Amino acid sequence: MIEISRADFEEAVDDALDSLPEEVAASIAQANVAILVEEEPDRAQSGGTELLGLYEGIPLDQRSVFDGYAQPDRIFVFRGPLQRVATTREHLVEEIAVTVLHELGHLFGISDARLHELGWG
Repeated sequence: MIEISRADFEEAVDDALDSLPEEVAASIAQANVAILVEEEPDRAQSGGTELLGLYEGIPLDQRSVFDGYAQPDRIFVFRGPLQRVATTREHLVEEIAVTVLHELGHLFGISDARLHELGWG
């Protein structure tokens, strides 16, 4: 287990977002999505597994102009589980980036299976 401060963890999340191409970042900015760092998933979210991240919302490819007002989609990045799976600080930073990109993939409507094929699983 590797532990880093919450500030350093949030900076690693920001770095993952900053690594995105400009056009992808612009799409995310317009998507009405909040990216949140939480310490642990609750039991309802995790389903008994070590959950590293979670996307809650309506993927962009399923949205309609007829949906009306909706709460922002949410992407959760779970600090505790990510620190527990990491073996080094570099590994933790890499896992944070993979988790952020994986959950953003769900925002764009990409399935878990396809994300795993692409190496973002």
